[in-house]
Amino acid sequence: MRILVTGGAGFIGSHLSEFLINRGHEVICLDNFFTGQRKNIEQLEKSGRFSVMEHDVTEPFFVPVDEIYNLACPASPVHYQKDPIKTTNTSILGAIHCLELSIKLGGIKVLQASTSEVYGDPSVHPQTEDYNGNVSPIGPRACYDEGKRCAETLCFDYYRQAAVPIRVVRIFNTYGPNMAVDDGRVVSNFIIQALRGEDITIYGDGRQTRSFCYVTDLIRGLYAMMDAKDCIGPVNLGNPGEFTMMELANLVLELTESKSKIVKRPLPEDDPRQRQPDISLANKQLSWKPEIALRDGLEKTIEYFRRIV
Repeated sequence: MRILVTGGAGFIGSHLSEFLINRGHEVICLDNFFTGQRKNIEQLEKSGRFSVMEHDVTEPFFVPVDEIYNLACPASPVHYQKDPIKTTNTSILGAIHCLELSIKLGGIKVLQASTSEVYGDPSVHPQTEDYNGNVSPIGPRACYDEGKRCAETLCFDYYRQAAVPIRVVRIFNTYGPNMAVDDGRVVSNFIIQALRGEDITIYGDGRQTRSFCYVTDLIRGLYAMMDAKDCIGPVNLGNPGEFTMMELANLVLELTESKSKIVKRPLPEDDPRQRQPDISLANKQLSWKPEIALRDGLEKTIEYFRRIV
């Protein structure tokens, strides 16, 4: 098939593009390179089945394809808070333009990459797909949280009103090679600080938790979701293993053999205290579950960052 991946030069998008190419598909990467990186896709361009369309999803586009994976949006607080209005527009207008393209092409499948951030600072733990979340619509993270919530709304409205075949996934914390050095997310932050011998910065008391999914596990989930016949979502995709920030920091120190010290800083506004996916639905509907343990995934990610830091 000919498949469009918006955000295809990004961390997850580049891995997805490689996965699709390895399965014989042709991939069109649409990216404005705000956070996507050329180096992530250099090898893919040599495959003969990968092409790049430099374009912003906030502007309409037309590409004749068979499927659409909509991954375009900054996903780390450092990046999405840099221009919050742009971030909201990217989520909402990007979804609209993908869904409208589906209609123009006769109703092709659109997979919308949503996020665990739609659950906000959850009062239900672990989070199931029927939990509506605890999100501030006016906080500094709202540009991303509410943008993704609205994108989900649009997907289901287009599904009900225009019969667009949608797939909605809620992605939990994901890590691995191709993360940007300035990504600002906790795994890359800790690894880079450890490799450079800098203090490892923990925000809050270190007891807040996250669940970390290695990127290749996530990609299998995205592909399985797109291929699902009777499941439109939303479906949680993430690793249910739950770790505190302190546990993650200590594991990174062990694996890097770093002498860095752990320092604590105030917790940012609206930062969730805990996050853990219930993946029962993904397991039942997609026969999917993550396979790579945190230690193994961190070793692969550290090896990547050693080469570029």
